[in-house]
Amino acid sequence: MFHKGDPDDPAPRSEDEQEPGNGAAELHGISIAAPLRRDRPGWAVPAVCTAGQAIRVPALRNALYVSDRACSEKDRRDGHGAPVLPKDLSARSWIVADAEDGQVLASHNAHWRLPPASTLKMLFADTVLPALQPKTLTHLVTEDELSGVGEGSSLVGVKEDHEYTVHDLWLGVFLRSGNDAVHVLSEMYGGVPATVAAMQRHAEELQALDTTVVSPDGYDAPRQVSSAYDLTLFARSGMQKADFREYAATATAEFPGEVKKGKRKSFEIQNTNRLITGDIGVEPYKGIAGVKNGYTTHAGNTFTGIAERDGRVLLVTVMNPSAEESHAVYKEAAGLLDWGFAASGKVTPVGELVPPKSAVVSKGSEPATGKGKEGTEGLEGKEQAAATTHAAAAGSSGVWTALSVVGGVLVALAAGAWLVNRRWPLPDLVRRLPRR
Repeated sequence: MFHKGDPDDPAPRSEDEQEPGNGAAELHGISIAAPLRRDRPGWAVPAVCTAGQAIRVPALRNALYVSDRACSEKDRRDGHGAPVLPKDLSARSWIVADAEDGQVLASHNAHWRLPPASTLKMLFADTVLPALQPKTLTHLVTEDELSGVGEGSSLVGVKEDHEYTVHDLWLGVFLRSGNDAVHVLSEMYGGVPATVAAMQRHAEELQALDTTVVSPDGYDAPRQVSSAYDLTLFARSGMQKADFREYAATATAEFPGEVKKGKRKSFEIQNTNRLITGDIGVEPYKGIAGVKNGYTTHAGNTFTGIAERDGRVLLVTVMNPSAEESHAVYKEAAGLLDWGFAASGKVTPVGELVPPKSAVVSKGSEPATGKGKEGTEGLEGKEQAAATTHAAAAGSSGVWTALSVVGGVLVALAAGAWLVNRRWPLPDLVRRLPRR
């Protein structure tokens, strides 16, 4: 039986407890040496590991794709003073990449297709959030909308016959990983099947080809898989959106409760991302600004995060650590972030995060800029203003964000010009805009 557990408390199942065909890892011919896709032309395994050389994938318009072939420490550390990777990394799959230029600094089994748990909600939000506007829109929840929520799901406490704003529901998704909120938003979008289909299309648009979507909430389901590489693409895409950034960075918020005796009170919800809020044995990570954590029986613990330090922005994804210590997924993610910041300019990248299909500029066309189709200001002005507006609204409503956790560094606002202004960083094809 599949079941969705609390994203933090249960210990992940070990690799030998995974049951193929019941939501466990389905590798489908992927090699530890490189991403091998038998069902797609153009995928190949390189003969040797060459630091700094990614795989050329004809099926992806010759985009650079990260190699999973194990490189030696000597291959990785080609600069003076380059750090060694953290010891005792137990995750089945992980990746650390530069969020701005897309360079993959290091990875391990980055294309292994594994159950993603609630980190798949990043793709859900990136797909659905732009369509459900304005976020002040209210919705009366029905019994049918909650009937499909899986047994044992994480819930925020959405009740039938109660009204919620879209904003309330997104807080429930990002902070409490509420599958009840996901199902209501899915029904508002057009139904769960339509949402799943849209998520799959969006994954393909992002060139996240390791992902198969079956449920919108990440609840364990046969054949539902993603990869550390794809989850990193989802986070990178989502963080281009002001609302996504706001929700991903929110630490606590008020959520509407039940109506009792004609009155409706709210209760506080807290983000389950322990690198934002901290917990026993885990300190809030300095510079963190989201993104999403998860846990299911078959996925174990999964996590994707983004952080800024000294003007550099890194993404990290960790999937299913086997270590039995508490909060291993956060500790390993924090260790990889520390390594990535220390390795800046000292290691040769092993691959690259590919851009979305729509961002690939055909040969001979003009480079991408911040201008819209009508020559208007595009992302440079409008979305940055929107991000500022959303942040102000969050502050005025009493919702505090990672800004107060990390001591004044919120990548989405203070150090996140890359998110708003740099578009998709295609090498030699995009105008690099200065930070503000």
